[in-house]
Amino acid sequence: MPKKIPVRQCMGCREQKPKNELLRIVRSPEGAISLDFRGKASGRGAYICRSQECLKRAVKSRALERSLETPIPDGVYEQLSREMEAENG
Repeated sequence: MPKKIPVRQCMGCREQKPKNELLRIVRSPEGAISLDFRGKASGRGAYICRSQECLKRAVKSRALERSLETPIPDGVYEQLSREMEAENG
């Protein structure tokens, strides 16, 4: 029997995609915002495609802030942007 692949919605394009294709941003129980590369960190998570376009859309619509129920520091957006540039070469 094939293993079920979890699906999550991108906060930028709003498309449902396999969880392993998305980047997870997590708000820890202490309130710290960080990138969760393994998808295992505890806390409230939001997902975004690994594309600058989706990141721009999510920033503009404040979708990540609404999803995580907290303001997101600019540094986190910059880290996301750098991460995508590194991955996409």
